[in-house]
Amino acid sequence: MKSHTKNASLAGVLVALGIIYGDIGTSPLYTFQTILTEGGTVSKELVFGAISCIFWTLTLQTTFKYVVMTLQADNHGEGGVFSLYALVKRYGKNLVYPAIIGAGTLLADGIITPPITVTSAIEGLNMVKGFENLIVPGNDLVLEIVLVILLLLFIFQRFGTKVVGGSFGPMMFMWFSMLGILGLSQIAHFPRIFEALNPIYGVRLLIQHPHGFWLLGAVFLCTTGAEALYSDLGHCGKSNIRVSWIYVKSTLVLNYLGQGAWALMHNNQPLNGINPFFAIVPSWFLFPSVIIATAASIIASQALISGSFTLISEAISLGFWPRIKTKYPTDIRGQIYIPSINWILFVGCVLVVLYFRTSEAMTAAYGFSITVAMLMTTLLMFYFLRYIKHYPIWIVGAIVTVFVCVEGSFFAANAVKLLKRLFFLVFEFGLISTMYIWHNARKMTLRMLTYVNLKDYIPSIESLIADESIPRYATHVVYLTKMQSHRHIEKRIMDSIFSNPIKRADVYWFINFHRADDPYTMQYDVEEIVRDKIVRVDFHLGFRVQPRIGIMLKKVAEEMINNHEIEVKSHFSYINKHGFRDLKFIILERFLSYDNVFSARENFILNSYFSILKTARSDSEAYGIDIDQAIFEKVPLVVTPIGNIPLKRGSFKIDDHHNIH
Repeated sequence: MKSHTKNASLAGVLVALGIIYGDIGTSPLYTFQTILTEGGTVSKELVFGAISCIFWTLTLQTTFKYVVMTLQADNHGEGGVFSLYALVKRYGKNLVYPAIIGAGTLLADGIITPPITVTSAIEGLNMVKGFENLIVPGNDLVLEIVLVILLLLFIFQRFGTKVVGGSFGPMMFMWFSMLGILGLSQIAHFPRIFEALNPIYGVRLLIQHPHGFWLLGAVFLCTTGAEALYSDLGHCGKSNIRVSWIYVKSTLVLNYLGQGAWALMHNNQPLNGINPFFAIVPSWFLFPSVIIATAASIIASQALISGSFTLISEAISLGFWPRIKTKYPTDIRGQIYIPSINWILFVGCVLVVLYFRTSEAMTAAYGFSITVAMLMTTLLMFYFLRYIKHYPIWIVGAIVTVFVCVEGSFFAANAVKLLKRLFFLVFEFGLISTMYIWHNARKMTLRMLTYVNLKDYIPSIESLIADESIPRYATHVVYLTKMQSHRHIEKRIMDSIFSNPIKRADVYWFINFHRADDPYTMQYDVEEIVRDKIVRVDFHLGFRVQPRIGIMLKKVAEEMINNHEIEVKSHFSYINKHGFRDLKFIILERFLSYDNVFSARENFILNSYFSILKTARSDSEAYGIDIDQAIFEKVPLVVTPIGNIPLKRGSFKIDDHHNIH
């Protein structure tokens, strides 16, 4: 990992600004407007209460829970709900389910972040003189502009977040500076607005206002990017996040105070569609501010997208998601690009734009699932603080109680949005179901994976090599293994060697593959288990190195032959002349055998698993094995074999007319 992700630095802070604060940073575009719209007539009680709720939400949720507490759950530089789960999973067998629900709901509800932020910014042009009739919320021109911006953003992902952060960092610094300056310009006219930071005003709003408690659904919009902040830990490092958050929060609070000061100058008046954010912008700066807001909204989308890549990458590593193509555009370990997820998110965003059309309609449906994700993180954090940090139970209990009360209130207030967001349920159900199925099916299949002592099979393998009555299958036969030690190997590999066709070879190679943290590591270890007959090779490849096991194994074998470490007598001269060619990879692929009796749950999980498996990458694709070298061999998966079958032999005879009696 590059140093800028470990220790705070100017470059690291700038990258952090450009990657992770877009969602939280653009919340002033719509949060305060939504609260005032849902609250009714503008009044001192509403404005002071709204700002108080926003300030303490940012303090408790974003600052205390995520920046101070959750960022401690640093799993080798990576963050996110799956990294947190990986740290605590040994302390509870059912913790897998909060992890799955948290990840699924965060990803699903997150598809609304790019549309809502970009649409809010573009709709700001409606207040620019000359654009009143062109830019109307919900019209086709607005939708076309938003969709083009989103398309360009998702195309840009392939270049990696280093490029994105480097180019967006200065823009986000300009954005946050603008937020603070605009806020101060209004505060100067009404300094008493600082009184709104007193928590008593927030409590009064929730208790005394006719819609008080339900306004929490709108207040929650100010902190919706907090989960993405933790997910992007691997992109920026916690030191850079913590340092940059001081500046970010200060400018956010100043802007909300400025919007509040403006609103109090319009006391007892409805908003009539006016966005307080753009209302505090001087008329001469309105058009540039919309341009900057649009750029910031693009960056808001980046926080979601890069966080989604991290979540799916960790899901693959933990066995929650099918193995799909992953790219590493930069030398930084945490920065990845997953093409399929990128375009799934893009399609989801397009559907959101076309379905809701206006930012006001989007905010009405936003937030429910993110509150679920936050509650799941809180549950996992309990185990982290108690069993890894070893905090006293009363401290952990107090911290978790505060989080549960706050997030439980947000959840209840957002629950009324459920009917407005049925659109998302299919997406959420698909994500969570895929993770649930993949996890449980892998548990079942791994349970059936048995190992044997290779030493017990060595005499049989040597006899097979020497038996010239059996046709040679290939000079070199190769198996990809998950050998738990240098002496234990999967039983299915031994079964494959001695099954029909019997795979007689001069040399048997057992290959293990490991990922290294350094991006360009290309190393291997080799052990001759039996001289010239059985060889084990461990490849250690950096995360940016594309596995090409076929080519790499040829190089290993040729080096060993040239160094006289291994000798293949029958083909040595051919190999010297033409290179290492007569090599076959035996790739074992499982299928669900009919010799099983399942419960309804097992039947659903396993049949779904094998259906999903068809969309995943095969071992030959994942490990760079040319198809002409690969032999695919089907292995039946028998999880619960059928027991006694009540089949009985009958007594009958066939007469001369072929009738059965």
